[in-house]
Amino acid sequence: MTTFASPAEVADALKGAGYLSTDRISQVVFLAERLEKPVLVEGPAGVGKTELAKALAAIHERRLIRLQCYEGLDESKALYEWNYRKQLLRLQADTGDWDTVEGDIFTEPFLLERPLLEALRSAEPVILLIDEVDRVEIETEALLLEVLADFQASIPELGTIVAQSQPLVVLTSNNTRELSDALKRRCLFLYIDYPDVEREREILLTRVPELPQRLAEQIAGVVRHIRSLPLRKPPSVSESIDWARTLLALGIDEVNEGVTVDTLNVLLKYQADLDKVAGDLS
Repeated sequence: MTTFASPAEVADALKGAGYLSTDRISQVVFLAERLEKPVLVEGPAGVGKTELAKALAAIHERRLIRLQCYEGLDESKALYEWNYRKQLLRLQADTGDWDTVEGDIFTEPFLLERPLLEALRSAEPVILLIDEVDRVEIETEALLLEVLADFQASIPELGTIVAQSQPLVVLTSNNTRELSDALKRRCLFLYIDYPDVEREREILLTRVPELPQRLAEQIAGVVRHIRSLPLRKPPSVSESIDWARTLLALGIDEVNEGVTVDTLNVLLKYQADLDKVAGDLS
């Protein structure tokens, strides 16, 4: 793994991977790697939390293992489960006593790895992305604690599985609910907000290289203004990039009120927001 001597080197590496960092982002990533701690990244949707993990995977040339969290996620989808079909076939084919069969069907050949266990058992270090951790229930959140604190997991039938190589862990949260103190204690905290106009302009020029400088400045300024309005869902950075590509595809080289209103559906996803912004611009 690349070892960085300073946060400035982290920023340069992230930029080389197409991710424009800030001083705070670079510092937290630097410390996470030095201290071997997971990073909890919070912020609005679409500000580059998941992209940070992808950029780190590219920088270190590591495999990215992603656990996409959702309501109802449990241990069988996050950590491991047993291959019940294979176990059933083994039971049907065996005529021996139960103790012998039980000792056989709860062994490695019948184990199905899920993302957390896959990351721990990987011979090569990986980037483990636990995406939108705030979507899971507090009970499911608890199963992450052992992984985050000791990089190990307990399986009753097999014992404790210790990481063969320590993954670099990135957790993301849209802050839809408060995470437990126990989880937060195990992580370095990083908050990524919407970028200022100058940084968004740089992001646009990096992600859409053919975009003219003046148009990038106009897009960043308009998006910044729209985000200042009381909207149900302000436009994310990814939607700002989509808008830039939309304007290029339509052959538009100047942003004005008419162009903005006609293409607002790329930036906004709710009719009430569309009406509010259109009214503000008129």
